[in-house]
Amino acid sequence: MAKSYILETRSLSRIVNDTIIVDKFTYAFTSGNIHIIIGPSGAGKSSLLRLLNRLDEPTSGEVLFHGKPTTEYSPCQLRCKIGYLFQTPHMFPGTVRDNLLYARNTLQEDDVNRLLEQVQIAPELVDMDVDTLSVGQKQRVALGRLLATEPEIVLLDEPTSALDPTYTEAIELTIKDIVNHTNLTVLMVTHNPEQALRMGGEGLLLVNGKLIESGPCEQIINNPATELGKMYRERKLK
Repeated sequence: MAKSYILETRSLSRIVNDTIIVDKFTYAFTSGNIHIIIGPSGAGKSSLLRLLNRLDEPTSGEVLFHGKPTTEYSPCQLRCKIGYLFQTPHMFPGTVRDNLLYARNTLQEDDVNRLLEQVQIAPELVDMDVDTLSVGQKQRVALGRLLATEPEIVLLDEPTSALDPTYTEAIELTIKDIVNHTNLTVLMVTHNPEQALRMGGEGLLLVNGKLIESGPCEQIINNPATELGKMYRERKLK
């Protein structure tokens, strides 16, 4: 069966103050899959993610969503279809329910319950003030709020970096479960090779803004084909 590409980049580059942040990045992301973007600090991982739904604009190159340049979508329309979850969860004032309704105010009770179940938030928390929640619970609410917009792609920028190991594992399992039960496409940045191995899916290694290797996560982490890949595996690239 032919692969279905939902998002493509062509020679995508971003230069800031004469520094190349993303360097001619070309790749096609398959629909309904997990893609893990790894690399040392300063490799351009988060910068790449921000280019994909126009939080930042490229210096050159283009991004295609369903074969159509992202510049042909309004930013609001694009960001509903390609949602972004930041490292630190940002809550709107009010309850868990208020935060979900902020994303889509036409949600019915069944919709709210479905989202709570998807991100594994206990139903009794739905009318709790978000200020009373733990960071891990807030990140689940943020994920549920993002899913309320019914995105086709979710961009995750180190979504567990602020969490302790217990919540990290829970969020990882939640994301994998959502992908397994829907056709959601996930692009996730992580600085942690062990997390990439746990998540599985397709891996992309970035170094100095360039795509160095791609393939199954286990392959590019445990059996890299390039010298830079081997250096990353041996933690010589930080």
